[in-house]
Amino acid sequence: MSFILNIIWWIFGGIFMGLAYMLWGILMFITIIGIPWGRAAFNFGLLMFWPFGRVAVSRAAYNGRDDIGTGSLGFLGNIIWFVVAGIWLAIGHLISAFLCAITIIGIPFAIQHIKFALMAPMPIGKIIVTKEEARARGLY
Repeated sequence: MSFILNIIWWIFGGIFMGLAYMLWGILMFITIIGIPWGRAAFNFGLLMFWPFGRVAVSRAAYNGRDDIGTGSLGFLGNIIWFVVAGIWLAIGHLISAFLCAITIIGIPFAIQHIKFALMAPMPIGKIIVTKEEARARGLY
């Protein structure tokens, strides 16, 4: 079922949002200082291409310990990301959600876009895992 939903997701805006994340990731990698943000953008971009069956969870909760991206530096990185790219990606998700919600078949995809709009502003410190793996660790 996840495979079919992922294919339909591409039609309902997933491809465009995935490409948007990849574009931001490339722009971040061009500026050497932006590599941590670029890595987060690529992780979420891959999630945009194949979202059903996978979730984003906190790396600290997943690994059971904090790291550089889950502490105060990660918080500062998320603030910078929010200003530079996060707000724009969240707006893109909200526009996509509105367009998907116009049709009945698009409502589940609109809900998915809204979930991503809430995650887009703060991707640093997250890891993408399967739902089964997240459930096994009590994270989903």
